[in-house]
Amino acid sequence: MKKISRQYIRTLIPERTCDSHKGTYGHSLLIAGNTGTMGAAVICAKACLRTGTGLLTVNVPEKERLTLQIPVPEAMASLREKHPDLKKIAAIGIGPGLGTGSAQKALIKRILKNSHCPLVLDADALNIIAGDNSLWQLVPASTIITPHPKEFDRLFGEHKHHEDRIKKAIAIAAELKVVIVLKGHHTMITTGTRSFYNVTGNAGLAKGGSGDALTGMITAFLAQGSKPLDAALCAVYLHGLAADITLKQQSMESMLISDVIDHIGTAFKRLRSQ
Repeated sequence: MKKISRQYIRTLIPERTCDSHKGTYGHSLLIAGNTGTMGAAVICAKACLRTGTGLLTVNVPEKERLTLQIPVPEAMASLREKHPDLKKIAAIGIGPGLGTGSAQKALIKRILKNSHCPLVLDADALNIIAGDNSLWQLVPASTIITPHPKEFDRLFGEHKHHEDRIKKAIAIAAELKVVIVLKGHHTMITTGTRSFYNVTGNAGLAKGGSGDALTGMITAFLAQGSKPLDAALCAVYLHGLAADITLKQQSMESMLISDVIDHIGTAFKRLRSQ
């Protein structure tokens, strides 16, 4: 297993050229949030935009659309009650704050069956799959899944030690042909044949919302054309780097994921600096 290095990540960050436009950097779709959990959608959306997606649509319940569009005016809203239009979408992130009811399960099945672009499955998308393992048959190859340890155990059985999760993650990624981002102190990213661990980040990220931001960031890199493994590596590294930069102004106790998102731009600049 290799450590993610700054030098390697620098080679993976998509270039932005002076003659580009918003269409150059892809249209992301986030399916996130519900009544009482719209913060997850807002966090995910802000992180996606800060990471460079050209366009962003967020699928939310109609009655919650203003909860999204007031704090994130750069995002377009797609109404949960209607089927999202996937024709021009470059990447989809689904799960943060979504809920696990029958309607959400039907939505996830529809997306898995009909999408033709890279996917990120997180949070409640994973909890729904954990409740119905037959859904794995619909998950396309190269999909990125981003479980924390408890979600990983719901999906693949209980593990006494984190080292056992790492071994299982490598085996499962190879079997299902997916990219697994196993979140933790040293987040591990694996395709089954290639595995990496991250060293950026700190315990200030041990709060609700951190995973929502990561999902938005991965989706943004996918929309810009990064390969799934590269998108996961770049997002995990920058997510942690932004948290390390945030720690200079906050303590690990006081740090909020909103603070971290505000420092994504500084993380990009630091990554590119000599």
